[in-house]
Amino acid sequence: MHSLRAHTLGTPTGTRTRTRTRVPLALGVLALLVSFPLPLLAASPALAAGYRYWSYWDGAGGQWSYATQGPSTARPADGAVQGFRFAVSKDAAAEAARPRAAADFDAVCSATPAAPGRKRVAVVVDFGVPADAPAGDAPPQDAPRTACAQLAPEATAAEALAEVAKPLRYNSAALLCAISGYPKQGCGEQIADGAPAATAPGASAPQSGDAAENDNQKNEAEEEGKEEEEGPWVGPLAGLAVLAGLVMAAVWRSVQRRR
Repeated sequence: MHSLRAHTLGTPTGTRTRTRTRVPLALGVLALLVSFPLPLLAASPALAAGYRYWSYWDGAGGQWSYATQGPSTARPADGAVQGFRFAVSKDAAAEAARPRAAADFDAVCSATPAAPGRKRVAVVVDFGVPADAPAGDAPPQDAPRTACAQLAPEATAAEALAEVAKPLRYNSAALLCAISGYPKQGCGEQIADGAPAATAPGASAPQSGDAAENDNQKNEAEEEGKEEEEGPWVGPLAGLAVLAGLVMAAVWRSVQRRR
């Protein structure tokens, strides 16, 4: 009789003891799962990229505004000012550098008389600073170059540029790669984080002949950058989330048993 009583009463007591042990153990595992990835996420490098390219600008009233289309399709009017600046832009939408010379038509074209059936376009070419040059290359001059192009009324900005700053180099997407042979190589290449970047506000991604195509290329590059930043952690974090859910379910079941 004594042995039976001890056996009968011992079973629920042992069960309660094991339940109490299981709950803090499960909570400890959950805390470990939640905290484990945080130091790694904090230490993971932020991947960022910019572009090294010739940006294209419209000038008016002495000020520059980023052109809404590429030079091969833009048709500036008589008296227009067109600017080109070579620079590295880390965040192309906000940091591409403007030409360092003023957008002043009279200062550039006052010595060029108007001609019937022709238009005059002031062109400013800023080769940028040595820090933005590709490896093994250097800007051909420090100060911006200015010239007055005299053209047919239907001529494009690219034709105005070719009139005063040959040779030009384009890629197959009509992206302007080089002016007066600079740079010798490369074309709108992406630059890894840590490269020098221009800081003047107001620009977007490199312009080709099609503004819509430019926007698509920029969006694709941004999406690729996001995938590079987020991709390595998607799988591990999803697995940890599943494990955390299982542990929480185990804790809940243990608590229910105690009741």
